[in-house]
Amino acid sequence: MVEPKSYMLPFVLLVVLLNKFKAILCYAPADPTYGFSPVALTPENLELQRPYDVPLEERYSYENGVHKLWVYADDKPHDPNSLTQPRTEIRIRGMDYSSGVWQFEGYGFVPNGTSGATIAQIHGAAHGATTLILRIYNGDMRYYSFDLVATDLYDKWFRLNIIHDVDGGMVTVFIDGVQKFATKDKGPGDLYFKCGVYAAPANISYYMESRWRDIKIFKKCES
Repeated sequence: MVEPKSYMLPFVLLVVLLNKFKAILCYAPADPTYGFSPVALTPENLELQRPYDVPLEERYSYENGVHKLWVYADDKPHDPNSLTQPRTEIRIRGMDYSSGVWQFEGYGFVPNGTSGATIAQIHGAAHGATTLILRIYNGDMRYYSFDLVATDLYDKWFRLNIIHDVDGGMVTVFIDGVQKFATKDKGPGDLYFKCGVYAAPANISYYMESRWRDIKIFKKCES
């Protein structure tokens, strides 16, 4: 066997390392934001909804870049004329869409004990009030109260990405950069993203909380 000359060893080592790096890139999943452009968000785009009869500071705080939102099972709805469940949510205002490919990104945290709470959603649809509901039940995330999306999410920060391809009629959910769920949407409408806590119709904990940071909105780059 012919051994490489000593002066060739650095070059051989470099080739080996490059091949290993290329292999890693080939098998690494693409970041969900690849091919998307960020849409500028300002505080005015983050509309806060909370029980109508309590001051905002009794259901929401913002400190060190973290939005903390909480609600109780016996709270009032966000509007005195509403018959919906109690909520404290961030509604992305001024980014409503009805076509194209849009994406929500945020880092979420759900403390142990919160259950039966919607923590993220796409509001609006051709059929029904929502296109997507992501709920936490006993630490697991579900699509509405049905399909399992992710498990063991209590007491840890996780990166959530939701991609809505309106024209293609698909919604895809990523947790920590890994695709976890995909489903057909419910048709076009006046669509927008929300995050926070919104009580489910049944099987809810008395206290519900989620925290959010680094909230971003993206739109698919035009080809």
